[in-house]
Amino acid sequence: MKITKKMKTTMTKTDTRMELLAPAGSFESLRTAVLYGADAVYLGGEMYGLRAKARNFGKEELAQAVSFAHQHNVKVYVTVNIIAHNEHLTGIEEYLQYLYEIGVDALIMADVGLIQIARTTVPNMEIHLSTQASATNYQTFLFWAAQGVKRIVAAREISLAEMNEIREKIPKDLTIEAFAHGAMCISISGRCLLSTYLSGRDSNLGLCSQPCRWSYRLMEETRPGEYFPISEGEEGTYIFNSKDLCMVEYLPEMQKAGIGSIKIEGRMKTPLYVAMVTKVYREALDDLASDPSLYESKKEYYKEQLCMVSHRDYTTGFYLGKPGTEDQIYSSTSYIKQIDFAGKVLRIVGESILVEQRGKFLRGDELFLLWQKGDLRPVKASYIRAEDGTEQESAPHAQQKVWIPRPEGEMIPEGTILVRKI
Repeated sequence: MKITKKMKTTMTKTDTRMELLAPAGSFESLRTAVLYGADAVYLGGEMYGLRAKARNFGKEELAQAVSFAHQHNVKVYVTVNIIAHNEHLTGIEEYLQYLYEIGVDALIMADVGLIQIARTTVPNMEIHLSTQASATNYQTFLFWAAQGVKRIVAAREISLAEMNEIREKIPKDLTIEAFAHGAMCISISGRCLLSTYLSGRDSNLGLCSQPCRWSYRLMEETRPGEYFPISEGEEGTYIFNSKDLCMVEYLPEMQKAGIGSIKIEGRMKTPLYVAMVTKVYREALDDLASDPSLYESKKEYYKEQLCMVSHRDYTTGFYLGKPGTEDQIYSSTSYIKQIDFAGKVLRIVGESILVEQRGKFLRGDELFLLWQKGDLRPVKASYIRAEDGTEQESAPHAQQKVWIPRPEGEMIPEGTILVRKI
């Protein structure tokens, strides 16, 4: 079936609250983001995006993703944000036309040449300027607004004070989007050459090998083979290794600075990560909109929830002023987490839940439902049964479907995540 632009859902904001934009590195993550409260998702096709190692979406899957999201009143933004070389220009017009036809809500772009092609090929399609374009001042925002760009993803090096000044000097209909949570890059707006130099994988084409996460030592040239740590630590030194951004405690300040959309980093992350982070920011934004005093009283709760999922130590990045080394550099390459991805709810039949297992758990283990709002809810795996009803001690096969007891009276949406505390 040919999908036309007319099938696109029209969605408009009814209030001034910030949009919650979640990552979707796969169809499963997209469904998860929608279930846990995203207003919009951003994803990449198989070409022209900066997360080549994410699963990404083929053409047919892109069409299905847009259709699914629009059915749930969620917008879809597609990354076309590589820094293009000559060979990447072949086929770009056809690709952009396809995205327009299936109803993609906006393109996220950084390359001036690709933006020019988009303006000619799909003139009615909304363009969002990627953070890769490094927009750090109001004059740059004004320039891009004059080129027809409708939204600018602010460079991560901007403070809230600078953001506020930018907001005052740009058109009211130009939206500012800014990262609120996730991994940080040590390079200016992510435009890194270190990966290309050390591993031959170009981060500006979506192939970053993350050499900033590696451990480095210093060697004096007259003493080859004798290595010295640059700064002493139990596991070595990680001089390029940034902490993760977390702004859940500063959402009012982001809103006052004129930010219209807050973005969660993480197209390479698991559905569990997408679920937890989207859920927490959804709840925080809703609390802030309904009762600011409630939001203030729950800040510790939001942070505790975010600390459960895999992360590095948290930082506020550049938002509150230029960070010092102790504020941003993380002294380890490892992640911190309190929960593992145990499974995903497929359906409920009677008093049992059919679960697609994702991490090993045993009969008798206490699991927890990652609810769309509020605390984790316990589920006792007092039995584990194969689909045919056979009793099992555990689910020994990857992604095996098993039955476990349903908590009494709970109506559990399909796709709800199950976790195990560690």
